[in-house]
Amino acid sequence: MNKATLAAALGAPSAFGQSQFAFMRGNSFEARVKADGGAELLRLVREKLDPTAQAPDEALVPDLAAVGPEGRAARTALALREATGARAWTLLDHPMLALDVAGSPTFLEPDAVVVHPDGSWTVVEIKSFPMLDGSADPAKVGAAARQSAVYVLALEEVAARVTPPAVVRHRVLLVCPKDFSNLPTASPVDVRKQRAVTRRQLARLTRIEEIADALPEGTCFAPDLPREELTAAVESVPATYAPECLAACELAFHCRDRSRAQGAVTSYGRSLRAELGGLATVDEVLAAAHGTAGDPDDPAVAALRRAARLRADALAGEAAVCR
Repeated sequence: MNKATLAAALGAPSAFGQSQFAFMRGNSFEARVKADGGAELLRLVREKLDPTAQAPDEALVPDLAAVGPEGRAARTALALREATGARAWTLLDHPMLALDVAGSPTFLEPDAVVVHPDGSWTVVEIKSFPMLDGSADPAKVGAAARQSAVYVLALEEVAARVTPPAVVRHRVLLVCPKDFSNLPTASPVDVRKQRAVTRRQLARLTRIEEIADALPEGTCFAPDLPREELTAAVESVPATYAPECLAACELAFHCRDRSRAQGAVTSYGRSLRAELGGLATVDEVLAAAHGTAGDPDDPAVAALRRAARLRADALAGEAAVCR
């Protein structure tokens, strides 16, 4: 199912994708980092992650071309095994990795994977946002760390099939432009926490077969269906919208409209939803705050009522001053 096509058919097309300028800038920066057989990239890997290793004067850059994602993933796995045995710096440019997600293979394409002379593997993520005075926007670094953690998990599955098993380093290398220039700089990022969280999330995912079995008989997601039928089919699948979905799902705008119509508090963020306990809708929150519903011993209800009293007192005071 193509969710972007489905979103457009529902009348809530996604706005994914970089601007053409940002896309070209990112491609230009990545090409610069990988120029001359990845000389600058390998220099940064050695400097930041493996300073005691031999200098990467000459590196192997295997051809990873193959037919289809399955073929490219197999070619990548073969290149990694060969590079591990070669005990030399090796750069895999845009390798293809496979990761099992809820019982279905998902193909991933990191910017690069570097094999060190000791046979260990490092994920390299290249971003076009700048590092200013050695640090970058924490939110963007966090997103890059979560993305890289998925690559590490997929790479570990390949490493487990190597004899003896290869080591995937838990520190990835984030490469960005230095300050406001186009010169590359890099920083190691430890992704062990993100890797553990991602592994737990993957283990809890409901398998596609189970979701399909729970759907009403005859449910169809064909984009050419009448909008009413298509909307009913999509809404037969449980979904909980949160603002974070806008950066990860093509159906986010549709789910946001649905969530707002239902008055769900998750529309305002998962952290707020967690603080409100059993209060799941805006109407329930307002009723609890005004004292017409809710258990007064519930900490969330008590906090809402106190906030409502403070607001009323503040407005009364303001009205008295105005008079």
